[in-house]
Amino acid sequence: MSRLEESSSRSAASRLTARGARTRSRIIATAAELMRVQGVGGTTLDDVVVAGNVSKSQLYRHFDDKRALVRAVIEHVGDRTIAVERRRLSTVTTLAELTRWRDALVENGVLRKGRYGCPLGSLVVEVADHDAIARKKLDELFSVWRGLFEGLLRRFQKAGVIPQESDVSRLAMGLLAAVQGGYLLAQASRDVAPMAAAIDMALAQLRLPEGTP
Repeated sequence: MSRLEESSSRSAASRLTARGARTRSRIIATAAELMRVQGVGGTTLDDVVVAGNVSKSQLYRHFDDKRALVRAVIEHVGDRTIAVERRRLSTVTTLAELTRWRDALVENGVLRKGRYGCPLGSLVVEVADHDAIARKKLDELFSVWRGLFEGLLRRFQKAGVIPQESDVSRLAMGLLAAVQGGYLLAQASRDVAPMAAAIDMALAQLRLPEGTP
């Protein structure tokens, strides 16, 4: 094979690889949106094929089965969710700014009338008891999210916003639990009032001296 032919072959392989990557990304994004609306159990591979405008052979070229696709969706949704929360929380240094974060979260819930819940929390409900690998990945993502809250609270400690003796790990876990519980109750009632109340109670703990009943 001549150098020109080798170069042409490498170029074609590169284009095919890029095309394949785009197809894979489209399949994952399509599946993520379908699962957000219909749930994991309510979404079939045939649904993904039709909505994603791909063939079954294309889908199976990238994913052996639905379980493999669900795991890819978890990574996709998780990366996107954590990126959003990191952007929102990484610059928060005051209780007023944290309250604005709370207001934005609740307002988004109002716009959706509480539907669909948390992108990650909804996946946990459907897969945690059926796929140990997926459950572990979700747990890791929640740990990262909790870490964002811990980082925020350590900044609060440094600035004297909360007492130095505050257990930031416990408070961060409480904040995350309030958000997730709030999402779940809002989804069940189609009303964001439970979410607002849960987050408000968690934030109120930051305003109290440690050990206050």
